[in-house]
Amino acid sequence: MDTTDERISNAPLPTREELKRRRNPFFQLLRFIGTSWTMWRLAQKHH
Repeated sequence: MDTTDERISNAPLPTREELKRRRNPFFQLLRFIGTSWTMWRLAQKHH
């Protein structure tokens, strides 16, 4: 069995484009709105 350290060292690193997208405030805002909207809909459906 692999140890945790070996699995972490073998994990794929994010690409340059992925890092750029993660640091983009506009993209983060869109994801926040999408997640919030999904949670709001779930809350409304179950209450």
